[in-house]
Amino acid sequence: MARSALALVVLTLVYEPVLGEDDFPIVGTYMRDIACTGNGSHRPDLLVTITQKRIESPMGTCNILSRKRVGQAISAHVQCKVPGDQLILGEVTFTIRDDKTLDFEDQDHTSDATLHRCAE
Repeated sequence: MARSALALVVLTLVYEPVLGEDDFPIVGTYMRDIACTGNGSHRPDLLVTITQKRIESPMGTCNILSRKRVGQAISAHVQCKVPGDQLILGEVTFTIRDDKTLDFEDQDHTSDATLHRCAE
């Protein structure tokens, strides 16, 4: 009985999707549409910060409700609080480029941008 329980635990761990750093390697500080020449503090109006659970920018703060990675594309379902205290649900996609930038697209393509990584 103990062996079957152990096997079940091992199978659960093997097949359970784990979203770690490798699945969300975009955590960091970025500048929107311009190269970052430091930590981003010289242009706070273009600063975007991404954590495991949030996206913060001058446009608002978004909680990441779920995410999925397929190759270089990371899709996230987000709930954003924008100016005027409005809550918006939506989908965003980050595509990792080879030059350490991200292509950002929202579901309606109203805020598409290129995000340039800043030094940590």
